[in-house]
Amino acid sequence: MGKIVFFEDTNFEGRSYECSSDCPDLRSFLSSCNSIKVQSGCWVLYERPNYGGFQYVLSPGDYPEHQQWMGFNDSINSCRSIKNVYGKSWKIRFFDKQDFAGQAAECDENCRSVFEAFKFSEFHSCVVMDGAWVLFEKPDYHGQQYFLDQGEYHNYTDWGASTPTAGSLRMVTEF
Repeated sequence: MGKIVFFEDTNFEGRSYECSSDCPDLRSFLSSCNSIKVQSGCWVLYERPNYGGFQYVLSPGDYPEHQQWMGFNDSINSCRSIKNVYGKSWKIRFFDKQDFAGQAAECDENCRSVFEAFKFSEFHSCVVMDGAWVLFEKPDYHGQQYFLDQGEYHNYTDWGASTPTAGSLRMVTEF
């Protein structure tokens, strides 16, 4: 099981809360989150309670300020441990229409630019066949992040996105 420590202040100072399992509401433990230590495992952090809002996928390491995990602010209110990072293969199939229709493409490695590699700039649906993935709205692993675990996503809203924009993809692995 993974382990993560949240700190109210930057540089791992102020009140802290250690977590080793999914937590739907961190607000009762901390009023803000400005630094994080991921001691083991990979985690999805959410801006709002009950796994809503912006998502941030973190692997083991130290994050002394929220900009280090590409956070928009100091609001982390729920988290989930990612359990599907220990496989030896990763594969995702994505489609330019909802419900797995239209043109399709497959990816089995990190992709810095979805458009350059596949001539897609939007995903409307996808199937994660192996591993776990992070979809970024911009190329070079920037912009909003969306965690995609094994399963079917009939529409981009299924993974929490408000638009189908797809810029880059990264396999979730524990480093």
